[in-house]
Parts: sequence; structure tokens; C-alpha cells
Amino acid sequence: MSYTGPGFDPPRPRRSRRGPLTVALAALVPGALLGWAVYAAVDGPGDDGGSASTSAKASASAASRAPSSAPAPPSGSPDDKKPSPSSTAPSPSASASAPAASGPLKGKVVVIDPGHNPGNFRHTTEINRQVDIGTNRKECDTTGTSTNDGYTEAEFTLDVAHRMRALLEEQGATVKLTQDADRPFGPCVDERARIGNRAGADAVVSLHADGSGAGNRGFHVILPGAVHAGAADTRAVVGPSRDLGERIAGNFVRVTGSAPSNYVGGGTGLVTRKDLGGLNLSTVPKVFIECGNMRDSKDAALLTSGAWRQKAAQGISDGIVSFLRG
Repeated sequence: MSYTGPGFDPPRPRRSRRGPLTVALAALVPGALLGWAVYAAVDGPGDDGGSASTSAKASASAASRAPSSAPAPPSGSPDDKKPSPSSTAPSPSASASAPAASGPLKGKVVVIDPGHNPGNFRHTTEINRQVDIGTNRKECDTTGTSTNDGYTEAEFTLDVAHRMRALLEEQGATVKLTQDADRPFGPCVDERARIGNRAGADAVVSLHADGSGAGNRGFHVILPGAVHAGAADTRAVVGPSRDLGERIAGNFVRVTGSAPSNYVGGGTGLVTRKDLGGLNLSTVPKVFIECGNMRDSKDAALLTSGAWRQKAAQGISDGIVSFLRG
């Protein structure tokens, strides 16, 4: 997710979140420490800060190309680097889930929100229109970002969403997607929130990949801040959303071995924001996850790997399962 679009403004520079939160991941999942240590020993994160101008270029790059005509991703097995046609083809209904199997999550509803839409770049007028996010008005959506080799954020989020849906349905959950490339553009950020609300979701996760500067690496989970303005009132879901986000972050480290972001979150992998319509308007527990930085070559090598995307889907899903089972 580039920080230059609707509800995706750049965080104010160098705001520290240090304090009790800095130990959240280590306290949450003991196994996370091992994964993080392995990551650091092999190729740990640097210390460079983010660049808003680089993010803007990332969004422009993604907007200029159709997903179907994107250049090949970094070298490696084509089957490993790009999702298979069957994994990206829209389902008959974007919001439909297969009949829930019996399992520990039977009766639970999970909404997965794949960030952006592969067709957004064809509908700039529609996605630039202003919508109410409670605190103010922002654009409906953005095109998202892409790797330097043209693998788009919209492709990435749909692929991970499909993998998560399969994993969570195996646990008995009813899973709904906010979009499955089955509509020309969108939905807008306010509608994305309403889809989760109307579903009475027990948990909602919005999937993204960042478009920050090269050298900025790692994942971060975005939590809703306490907002009570206009149509937005997050006060009842701030606590549950934080619990959901911490469990996802811990399991993401444990399964993928990726480190928390080295450019936002003060090393915790957790960021609280009040400027995102998808969070402000949610009345159910919801978080965003930026799985990595598409504009960094090392993170891009992970994001374009099918094997790594499966790990990402597993880590996020494990966090959801942990949250829903208490």
C-alpha cells in the first residue's frame, strides 16, 4: 500500500512508539523471537527512514500498467513467483464462502479485505472521488503500488487472500472477501468497512504491501486509534483490534521469519493510525497488515515468491485463529 492515496497518508516522521508496546511481539509469541533472530542473523533490516516521494513514484508505476501485461518478476521459478491462474481467478461471488466445515472456527465469520483492485488504474475518476471517513473526506481508493518488475500490490493481496480463505475455511470459518477482481474498481474504503460491519464479522484483516523507499524493510500491522467524529466511532473496537493485531504480528514473525518494519513502528511491527477510512468506519475488530515493502528488492523477492506468500497467509491466519479462540 503506497502512503499516497485514500486514507494512506504518510505517517508523520520519526514519531516514536517506544514503550510497553516494544515488547508486545516477544511477549505474545515465544516462537517469534526465534524467527526474528534467524532473520536478523541472515539479513537483518537496515536503519534507513521512509520516503514519501518514493511512495508517490510507486503508486504512479502501479497505475501505469495492467496486471495482465506486467513484466516478469525477479528471476526464479515462474510458478513460484506468480500466482497460478486458478489462484487469481474470481470466484462466482466475491463475498461468498464455501459451506463452513466443522472445526474450531465453526460459526465465526472472517472478512478478508484484499487492498486495491486490479482494475483501479482504468477508473481514476471513480477512485479519486471523495468519500466520508468520519474524521474528514478522502479519495475512494488508490491503484496501490508494485515491485520494480511490475508485480502489483493488487495481485499480491488477492493471492494471499485466496490462500487465507482456504486455510480459514479448513478451520470451519465462514470467509468473505470484500472484492475478488469481480468488479471494475473498488470498493471504496468506506464500503470496505461497511462490508465487514454488515457481515457481523468476528475479525477483519485488510491486506497490503507497502511502497516505501529502497532499504526500508519488514512488515507492520496498522491498528485503529480511538476516533469519535462524524460517522466514525472506533472506541468499542480499539481494544479487540489491538489484540487481533498483536496476535497477527507475533504469528507473522513466527511463520515467515520476517522482521518488523525498520522504518515505522519503532521496531514493534505495530502502528496506530486515525486517518484510514477502512479502520475509522469499522464497528468490528479490524486491522491492516503491510506484509513488506514492494520497492525494496529484498522484500520484493519475498513478496513475489509463492512459497513465501503461503507462509504469509499461514501467519496471518494463525493470528486470526488465535484471536477468535481466545
